[in-house]
Amino acid sequence: MEIPIENKEITFLLADDHSIVRHGMAFTINEIFPNATIHHTSSLQKVVEEVTSKEIEIAIIDAHFPDGNSIHILSDIKNAKPNIKILIFSGLEEELHALKFINAGANGFLSKLSEEEEVRQALLSIANKGEYISAVSQNLLVKFANDPNSMNPLHHLTKRELQIAEMYADGFGNLEIANNLDIKQNTVSTIKKNIFDKLKIENLVELIDIIKTHHKI
Repeated sequence: MEIPIENKEITFLLADDHSIVRHGMAFTINEIFPNATIHHTSSLQKVVEEVTSKEIEIAIIDAHFPDGNSIHILSDIKNAKPNIKILIFSGLEEELHALKFINAGANGFLSKLSEEEEVRQALLSIANKGEYISAVSQNLLVKFANDPNSMNPLHHLTKRELQIAEMYADGFGNLEIANNLDIKQNTVSTIKKNIFDKLKIENLVELIDIIKTHHKI
């Protein structure tokens, strides 16, 4: 007789630099899978090390760590353990970021703003089916099938906005950008606001990450 999924001894890895997030997720996992083994790490650098040194079946990983973006290690994880299931658990805007993580090798994307029931459904789905595709992600996949450019938020920018976004990513300030492009500094500020609004971001750190992640897509 097959063991019900809730009673199986699944081994999880929780990777998040906030301990309260890890412990909250661990509590939910233990409620659903009482026999689960749960490993923790707060460092992106140690995620691959944990995956390769332990028999991890499901890795729940934040998108951002102080030492980098987890999208850049997904291929390393999959190469090391092809059968591992990866659920990205992030506070990033799902509509902007879910597809790029799924395209990079994640088996699902779950927003940290999700209600408890959705978190439970995501855990059950990733354990049972090997993936979790939310309603938002499903819509994005359909949209991407019809328009591949939709996965890249930079395609929403005008040529000038993209040019200035790249300059910000290269470390230029408003005055330097204005001087280089021979435009007024307040024009640069206005364009910066437009860039932030279109990309639904709030700071240059997020902009730099989007540029690094999407510019070659």
